[in-house]
Amino acid sequence: MGSIHLIRHGQASWGAADYDQLSELGVRQSASLGTSWEASGWVPTEVVAGGMKRHAQTAIATIDACGQGDGYDVDAGWDEFDHVALARAYDPDSLHADPKAFQAMLNGAIDGWMSGDHADGETYIDFRDRVRAAFDAAAKRATSGRTVAVFTSGGPIAQVVSHLLAGDDSLFQRLNDVVVNAGVTTVIVGRSGPRLLAFNEHVHLPRDMVTFR
Repeated sequence: MGSIHLIRHGQASWGAADYDQLSELGVRQSASLGTSWEASGWVPTEVVAGGMKRHAQTAIATIDACGQGDGYDVDAGWDEFDHVALARAYDPDSLHADPKAFQAMLNGAIDGWMSGDHADGETYIDFRDRVRAAFDAAAKRATSGRTVAVFTSGGPIAQVVSHLLAGDDSLFQRLNDVVVNAGVTTVIVGRSGPRLLAFNEHVHLPRDMVTFR
């Protein structure tokens, strides 16, 4: 039996000109995960990161803190959907809102996106299909005794977990709301296929380092 460990990136730079950068807290969250790996003696067999800067920065900070590893492969199939563009199309003033208000606006935008209302950019179906293809590729690598760590975002994690639990997209939005920065979701892969073992583990983070955005 193998396993896949889906890791959400550390906190990004909310409100900055470039969101796709870890904040100082995001770096510390990532290092805390790596330190927990070192303390437990756990090292993934393979590491994969999405194509975004925050994915790479989280992977590097975690691996550096762990003290072991030879880098990572990149699979852009694990990239997040363009939540900024979705929110802006839904409400041009959304980016000036506080994080909680932004999340409410984003959820409204996601409803429309999933229904096919968002005309520009990646469709929800395209997002779903590329994430599922990336997950299938990771599952093929998670053969017996092998562990694959994937550094990605909340959307792809919610997409995978919704399909594992419900067989469809029905849980996607509710799960997407609660994925913790630098949290870990574990999927075991055996003869019966992939099964969810744990969602959103974050005991490696001190309480004052737990964030959702």
